[in-house]
Amino acid sequence: MAKEPTLGQASRGMAVATLAARATGFLRIVVIAAALGMGTELLDNYNVANTLPNAVYELVVGGAMASVVVPLLVRASLSEPDDGVEYAQRLLTLMVYGLSLVTLVALLAAPLLIDLLAPGFTAAQRSQALVFSRFFLPQILFYGVSATAGAVLNIRGRFTAPMWAPLCNNVVLIAVGLIYLVIWPTVGTGDLTTGQTLLLALGTTAGVFAQMALVLYYLMRSGFPLRARWNPRGLAVRRIGRLGAWVLISVVAGQVLLAMATRAASLSGPGGVTAYQSAYAIFQVPFAVIAVSVMTAMLPRLSRSAAQLDHAQVVEDLSRTLRVAAVAMAPIAVAMITLGRPLAALLFEHGRSVASTVSLLGAVVTVFGFTLLPFTGYSIMVRGFYALQDTKTPALISAGVATIGVAGCAGAIWLLPRADIVLGVPAAYAIAYSAGLLVSAALLRRRLGRIDGRRLIATHLRTLGAAAISAACAILATRALTPVVGNGWTASLTVLAAAGAAGIVGYVAAGLLLRLTELRQVGNVAAAGMPRT
Repeated sequence: MAKEPTLGQASRGMAVATLAARATGFLRIVVIAAALGMGTELLDNYNVANTLPNAVYELVVGGAMASVVVPLLVRASLSEPDDGVEYAQRLLTLMVYGLSLVTLVALLAAPLLIDLLAPGFTAAQRSQALVFSRFFLPQILFYGVSATAGAVLNIRGRFTAPMWAPLCNNVVLIAVGLIYLVIWPTVGTGDLTTGQTLLLALGTTAGVFAQMALVLYYLMRSGFPLRARWNPRGLAVRRIGRLGAWVLISVVAGQVLLAMATRAASLSGPGGVTAYQSAYAIFQVPFAVIAVSVMTAMLPRLSRSAAQLDHAQVVEDLSRTLRVAAVAMAPIAVAMITLGRPLAALLFEHGRSVASTVSLLGAVVTVFGFTLLPFTGYSIMVRGFYALQDTKTPALISAGVATIGVAGCAGAIWLLPRADIVLGVPAAYAIAYSAGLLVSAALLRRRLGRIDGRRLIATHLRTLGAAAISAACAILATRALTPVVGNGWTASLTVLAAAGAAGIVGYVAAGLLLRLTELRQVGNVAAAGMPRT
């Protein structure tokens, strides 16, 4: 087996690759929106069809990859005389013919899947989305092979290479969007020609294929022989299924909520699906970059304490993680709530985008801002259960969260005006994850005896006070500048820069006055999470 890189080398490479992939991923969303038109039926149709392969893949195998498949690969690499090479070959082969069958079934069921996700589509929209889906659904196989090959690379000490693969996909999609804009700069967004359809459909799937090809290339470069082994004996397929059962419940719950949210957004009229999905992408960026960094830096210690049955230290580590994450995420939530509209305009008011949909997107971003803190807290609490080697409890909690979220989306459909249904989706998320956070806290308290409740409540109250001051500063700056700078890209950039700076200054000043000591810890954790040589 290849020599494993040092922790510093691996983390440095992964940090660079992750940052590049996320930056280009967001640029891809912006370019495709400019090319197809934010608020157009075309972009809604494209996005719904492109959601299908990801949803099906996650349901079938995605959720079990890290929690089940990787540990089995590691065990085989340690126990087998060939370092688990033959086991990995059998697993890759199983993925190929298993996911090929899944892809075939998904292609046959494509009309039902479109109807499930987008009941609000017209007949013309459904037809166009169905055409796109026929090209997109083979991505299920590409995602599966890419993820499995990446897992094999990881156990062979190659951590960075798989993380560059999404960058390859993003670059291809950005090129597709730019080519579309260059070749058809003045065409509308109605019916597509054959050339336009093929460029978008084949180009999108080519990006995922390129992602898979890059991972396989790096796998071969690592010395792993790519060879089909069609006999699945020795894979312990039943054990894989048994170990992944609770994980599957969590994944199914998440996908049910995603499907219901997309259904609700589709009923909000043209641009509803795109506004929801784009706002959700904006919502995920700070969580991935900031909250995950905090958890990555602090939760290994939590896991070690749990393994040593030191529950007092588990409580201390969990409390600190929750407090630092809340303090780090609060100003981002304030920015989303107060600056959603100029942020949406800056990112998406380009090309063929419809101004009314960009404005709607800004409103959805604002509501998603109220979800950021409870979602972050819930995610940390769930990792507390995983550190205690408990997968059943978080699976059941996630099912409850999904149930509340689905009910909230249904309530939005029944109670809100059609144009506002999409605003009810992030509100449903906020309610669902707040409930999940409270239930998780109660169950962890029963499990551990205490969860440092007084200090958590005190810190969150101080954080909310500092956030309120921050919001007031940002709102005052926005109201003062907007009449002066007007509208447009440069105006949005000016408002974002000035109001964002005012909000940060207000947050830090209020935090210091309120003795929010975790402000310093945020900087310490960030430094601790930086790669070291």
